[in-house]
Amino acid sequence: MDKSEIDPKILDQLEKLRQKYDVMGQDLSSYLDGLLYANYLNYWDYIHLDTLLSLQNPKTDFPDENIFIIYHQMTELNFKLVLLEMEQIANKPQIKEEFFVARLQRVNRYFQMLTNSFDIMVDGMDKDQFLKFRMSLLPSSGFQSAQYRMIEICATDFKNLVSKEFRDELTPATPVEEMYKNIYWKQGATELATGKKTLTLKKFEEKYSKELIELAAKYRGCNLWAIYKNHFFHSDRKEEIIKELRKFDILVNVNWPLSHFKSAVRYLQKDPEVISATGGTNWQKYLPPRFQLRIFYPELWSKEELKNWGKKFVVMEDLN
Repeated sequence: MDKSEIDPKILDQLEKLRQKYDVMGQDLSSYLDGLLYANYLNYWDYIHLDTLLSLQNPKTDFPDENIFIIYHQMTELNFKLVLLEMEQIANKPQIKEEFFVARLQRVNRYFQMLTNSFDIMVDGMDKDQFLKFRMSLLPSSGFQSAQYRMIEICATDFKNLVSKEFRDELTPATPVEEMYKNIYWKQGATELATGKKTLTLKKFEEKYSKELIELAAKYRGCNLWAIYKNHFFHSDRKEEIIKELRKFDILVNVNWPLSHFKSAVRYLQKDPEVISATGGTNWQKYLPPRFQLRIFYPELWSKEELKNWGKKFVVMEDLN
């Protein structure tokens, strides 16, 4: 084939590839040979489907334990999607409104899907099976989701994650390590009778505390709230950005924990006895958002909205 017969676009792409590999001191021809001899990529190989489908390892023979495992795996994959968006936002040089809004909308879609899917847990398992197989899971708990904690850290100023009774003591100079001592979630994993840390919390802290403290320090100036204040507080699209931040606040701090609470009541509320969660977490006081008053962006809510925080599910259309 004469060179003049080759599509100019292909010639341009070849030249760009040559330049790319020249910089690395590599020969383009060798890479083209590799492309020529490589096998076709199959869908099941690309997403490692066989591996993915082998990652469910129930501890019992109850069929519905598979539902429990798969749903939590789906949740963690969605958390990873959220963190990927947050990482893009934090690392974007000269971030623009369009980019910020689009990523916030992605994050909200992921959490909206998570909240809508929670009926799988509320109504999708046989109660008797759950109450039996759960005893084989001790002391593990969804409380131990480090990715969820990372999302919280990347979303807001770290002071907003401190237990509400300690927030007034904080100053801009308070070290992250000091704030972490009173992080709100610790109250959710204490023994009801003694107030001591549960094994669930101890194991979580052993594995993740150092990483979470480092993440909080890293995102002190580039969490979602910091990005908004530093780049878009006077933006022409300010109201649009505020709308997405408010949606995110509600989804993560009201609708998502209320979905968990609804599930806990469904499976663990057994009058006159209240059953403890698998990790011994204090779910009655920990899950209802009206008790924790965890709010990422308190500056974006009215006094009345703050007063009634977490008392009911919020329909997203109500925030438009």
